[in-house]
Amino acid sequence: MAQPDNFGFGEEAALLKESARKFFAERLPVDQLHALVAADPDPEKMSECGWKPELWQQMVDLGWSVLAVPEAAGGVGMPVVAMAGLAEELGRAAFPCPLLGTLNASYVLVACGAAGEPALAEIAEGRSATLAITNREGSWNAGDADVACEDGVLNGTAWFVQDARKVDRLLVSARSPAGLSLYWVAADAPGVTIRPDAIVDLTRDQAHVVFDQVEAQEVTSNGLAALNAAFPSIWTTLAADIVGAAEWQLQTTVEYVGARKQFDRPLGFFQAVKHPLVDVMVQIDQTKSLVYNAACAIDTEPERALQYAHMAKASASETAAFASGRSVQCHGGIGFTWECFLHLYFKRQKHSQMLWGDAAWHRARLAEILIGEVA
Repeated sequence: MAQPDNFGFGEEAALLKESARKFFAERLPVDQLHALVAADPDPEKMSECGWKPELWQQMVDLGWSVLAVPEAAGGVGMPVVAMAGLAEELGRAAFPCPLLGTLNASYVLVACGAAGEPALAEIAEGRSATLAITNREGSWNAGDADVACEDGVLNGTAWFVQDARKVDRLLVSARSPAGLSLYWVAADAPGVTIRPDAIVDLTRDQAHVVFDQVEAQEVTSNGLAALNAAFPSIWTTLAADIVGAAEWQLQTTVEYVGARKQFDRPLGFFQAVKHPLVDVMVQIDQTKSLVYNAACAIDTEPERALQYAHMAKASASETAAFASGRSVQCHGGIGFTWECFLHLYFKRQKHSQMLWGDAAWHRARLAEILIGEVA
């Protein structure tokens, strides 16, 4: 099936994106965000988890947490292209919440078919969730898990778990006699210990989760297939978040160089400033096109979804680094200060750049698709 001219981004998706932008701007503008997550500049402080659960509850009440859950399981079942629009606004606001984790868990549970419906029903009831599927080495390959399951009991550690302190449920991948299985576990279940990681991103939290004789509910014994089927949606949604954050970086920097003067002229008058910002704009537009192309392929051309998702995340990772570097550079000395809001986005982008694979990793996987494993 050929993709529609507008990537399938219809009126409902546009309304969702517009309402999300308004919600984030009104509920947590950037000055309040800075006060929430960056009140203490002490580099030696313990890892914090700054967020507002009451705002997350409002998002749940609006139905945003169940947008990726099929209608049959009590959700809305909106296409991935609509999720990309929502994630773009989430990134633009650098909003701390477990939305991305819940969407990611939903994608995987949907890929599990009927076996995932009981867990999807819990998400439909308002539970938040995240994936606990990565090993200590940080491998983004689905089959590399350090957790093992024997007789329905989990032991081991899942690493690089996103927003672990914000969620109600964990979707855990574990080695079992059947292969790689997925398990649905309450975040506060006996034997589950969440150990926060010290990360640069102040708008998210990350942890490694230890499982010690944890009784778990198996979702599927074919976890490898479910994860691989869901990864294009996971990568694309994160790439959309990067696009939104980069757009904020560009807009904020353009406003600054238009107001700040040197030699009796705005900074933006000088080619050494304006040309790099144009390059950022071009890079963002390229990534944004690839993101919505990938999202549309997931919805309408599933045979091309994997290839396009690799392209989108590879481009987004480069955009995250490029937009961050140029925005700080064009702000001059003020751009390196704690009081300047830029560092919140710089740090979020650097985290997103590596999360679920950087540009080199995705291009290597893309080469395997287009050329073969010898690449």
